[in-house]
Amino acid sequence: MHFNIKDLFTKLGSLGKKAPKSMTTFQEFDKAAMEDGAIPAKYKELIALGVALTTQCVYCLEIHKEKAIKAGATEEELAEVTFVAAALRAGAAVTHGTHIIK
Repeated sequence: MHFNIKDLFTKLGSLGKKAPKSMTTFQEFDKAAMEDGAIPAKYKELIALGVALTTQCVYCLEIHKEKAIKAGATEEELAEVTFVAAALRAGAAVTHGTHIIK
């Protein structure tokens, strides 16, 4: 299956038309979760990028990269979040390795 980032918004619109109440509810939740609060929006976007790097969601990477930059994230912060995600993913592999040894 091939994914085209540019088709994302068209497909989301089609999905939303088929389940409008669920889509609206999701969008409201997403907006509330990502707005400034105890954690500033910039940090929330960097967290979202770390999660997206770990789950390898190309759509989330594109969306949250743009939002992080608009919220003031620097290239250095984007680079650091990449290595934080890499460290956690590698750490998970190491700790899960304990399940395969006696």
